[in-house]
Amino acid sequence: MTNPTTAPPAPGATADAVRKALTALGVDVLDGPHEARSPITGEVLARTAEHTETDVDTAVAAAHEAFLTWRDVPAPVRGNLVKRWGQLFTEHKAELALLVTAEAGKIESEALGEVQEMIDICDLAVGQSRQLFGRTLPSERPGHRLAETWHPLGVVGVISAFNFPVAVYAWNTALALVCGDAVVWKPAEATYLSAIGANALLAQAVRDVGAPEGIHQLVLADRAVGEALVDDPRVALVSATGSVRMGREVAPRVAARFGRVLLELGGNNAAIVAPSADLDLALRGIVFSAAGTAGQRCTTLRRLIVHTSVADELTGRIAAAYGTLTIGDPSAEGTLVGPLINRTSFEAQQRALTRAAAEGGEVVAGGARVLADEAPDAFYVQPAVVRMPDQSGVVQEETFAPILYVLAYDDLDEAIALQNGVPQGLSSSIFTQDQAEAERFLSASGSDCGIANVNIGTSGAEIGGAFGGEKETGGGRESGTDAWQAYMRRATNTVNYSGQLPLAQGVKFL
Repeated sequence: MTNPTTAPPAPGATADAVRKALTALGVDVLDGPHEARSPITGEVLARTAEHTETDVDTAVAAAHEAFLTWRDVPAPVRGNLVKRWGQLFTEHKAELALLVTAEAGKIESEALGEVQEMIDICDLAVGQSRQLFGRTLPSERPGHRLAETWHPLGVVGVISAFNFPVAVYAWNTALALVCGDAVVWKPAEATYLSAIGANALLAQAVRDVGAPEGIHQLVLADRAVGEALVDDPRVALVSATGSVRMGREVAPRVAARFGRVLLELGGNNAAIVAPSADLDLALRGIVFSAAGTAGQRCTTLRRLIVHTSVADELTGRIAAAYGTLTIGDPSAEGTLVGPLINRTSFEAQQRALTRAAAEGGEVVAGGARVLADEAPDAFYVQPAVVRMPDQSGVVQEETFAPILYVLAYDDLDEAIALQNGVPQGLSSSIFTQDQAEAERFLSASGSDCGIANVNIGTSGAEIGGAFGGEKETGGGRESGTDAWQAYMRRATNTVNYSGQLPLAQGVKFL
């Protein structure tokens, strides 16, 4: 398998572009001990500050103080802040996308798409700022009104991952702000510059509308320091995106102090291809979901469950399509697959491929490193396709790299059992032209994932629908429908206007 490649840019070019983008976003000269490196070349883009536990305490204190004022601002007025933030994203879409490309290695269209998600969630949140509705319920007692109301929750801690360095922050923050909360954000260590840029735009929006300055705080900290955010009792909700391992550590610590968590963890996503499927359509959906973002999305397609009647044909077509994917500089026109984030990700991919072979797998295409001579400090790989005899071993695990495991099935019940037979439960799909098969897949006894699609891949969710998964994926929901409720507390109110005092359930006391 050979792939066309685009050489990484000359050393210094990415750093120069980053400096110009930061200046356009209103960020002054950066300085500090942390080296912000680009996965495109491995070069240092800038040096930034790193915060201490004392800084975390100061940030949480400032956010809590601002919350005490912000919670009493009418929700539609709070929406004006998010509206302005969305306008600034629109005005500076190119600059922020450039930072995402430089730090996360996303190709230009995907980086622009990530910023578009931020614009979209701002639109959604502004609308919801006028719809934070409660309920009026029938009371069993005459002359009484029973209602449920929603109130601001407090300080929300957001911990985000490198693969969506700014969108996940916006998903949480736009909703939290209209709900009356303050936010403290700890971004991934690999993507500080993108975080600084997004935070600068929110700071501008705060100034433009006269909101309390303390309602948003940025903490640039490693995992050890970030634990102070997880453990702080003033942080009412911790919304964390990352690995299952991270979730296992965060959730018990927050629960120990009776805080709330919203977890978006691992995905081991599958697509079923039925014998009736439109294979041309399926091919396009599979290749983007499996190879897009160099396999570094939580919704990346990692398991392909194909009917035996079309398994050989489709696997061959995928391998051929992979051979046409241009790998290399994500800022170059025509590139479709950028770099892995770092050496650790590359080594994890290689270990997974070695295990797959030891477990009876056959590497049909890809898996090799490319551009090592041109960019020795960067890690570009060919997306891999591996035929597996069953779903034991390595197939049960999520490897954050472009590996697509192909499994064959004979009947739909078997395929759904394979789909559900992993610990994770984020995204899933089926390609079929048979309505009965589609409905079976979407039924209660079908896919057990938080996202279940028909005739599209596992990646590319819209913010209008609730995003999140089940089982080891964590169970949280960000964006869409009623996700705002995670950022608020509910109160039940009973108002007695009868002049009498009847007790519920007919109890007699005085």
